[in-house]
Amino acid sequence: MEAKPTLLIVDDAPSNIQLLAGLLKHSYQIKIATGGQRCLELAQADPAPDLILLDIQMPDMDGYEVCRHLKADDSTRQIPVIFVTGKDQAEDEELGLTLGAVDYITKPYSPAIVEARIATHITLKQQSDELRRLALHDQLTGLYNRHFLIDVAAKRISQAHRHKQALSVLMIDIDHFKTVNDEHGHSVGDAVLREVAAIFKQQSRSEDIVARFGGEEFVILLDNCDLANGAQKAELLRTSLIESPIEGLRVSASFGLAQLADNDEAFNELLHRADDAVYKAKNKGRNRVELAD
Repeated sequence: MEAKPTLLIVDDAPSNIQLLAGLLKHSYQIKIATGGQRCLELAQADPAPDLILLDIQMPDMDGYEVCRHLKADDSTRQIPVIFVTGKDQAEDEELGLTLGAVDYITKPYSPAIVEARIATHITLKQQSDELRRLALHDQLTGLYNRHFLIDVAAKRISQAHRHKQALSVLMIDIDHFKTVNDEHGHSVGDAVLREVAAIFKQQSRSEDIVARFGGEEFVILLDNCDLANGAQKAELLRTSLIESPIEGLRVSASFGLAQLADNDEAFNELLHRADDAVYKAKNKGRNRVELAD
C-alpha cells in the first residue's frame, strides 16, 4: 500500500492546527510545528514533508522569514509552501508568492477549497519529484547517472580540498560483458547490469555515490576514504560479485581505484587515473583490484 503524502502544519495556535489536521488527516500523514524554527527542523528531517501549510503571524519567526529560509536551502527548496493566514491584503499575498509560496489561502477558508488546492499541489510535487528522479538516475539500474555523478564529484572535490579530507574514486568494468550479450541476449545482459548494480548499492555506504557511468562501466565516489580503505572496499565488492549467482552466470569485474591528489582540481583527472588502473586490472587477467599510480 502506497504511503500517504506528508503535510507539515505550522501555526502557533493549537486550535488552528486541530482544525486543519482534522480536515486532512484521512488523506495525509500530519506533522505539526508551533513555531518557525521547529518548522525548519522538521523540513530538513528525513523523510521531508511533501507540502508545508504555513501561518504568517508567529512569535519566534514569522512565516515570511520561514519561507525565505526554506527557499534558500537546497535541501528544502523543492518543498511547496502554502500560506494559510488571516492576513488578507493583496500586498500580503503578493509578498508570500514572491517569496516562493505556491499558494495563499486566507482565513476563514472553505474546507473543500483547501482540500482541492492541497491535492493539486501534492500532485504537482509528485510529478516534479519523478521528473527530477528520472533526470538524475539511470533508467535501467536505478543508480545515479553520469550527469549527476559529475555534478556531485565537482562539489565533493572542492570540499575534500577545503577540509583536507581524503576522496577516492572506484571505476568498475564488468569482465567479458559483450560475450554475455552475444551468447545470452540483451535481456539477460540488462538483467546482469541490474543485479550487479544492486550488489554495488547494497555494499556501499549511504554517503557513497554509486553511478552507472555508461554501458557496463560503474563508478563509485568514496567520500572521506583514502587509498587503503578504498582498496578494502573494492575487494569486498569484487568478492561479493564473484560469489553471487547472477542469472546463472559467473560474473566478475575489473576494479581501478584512485585517490584525490593535492593538485587534482577537476574530476576528469581523478577519473582518468582510475580508468588507467582498470586497464591494468584487465591486462593482468581481470577479476582484480588495481590501484592508480
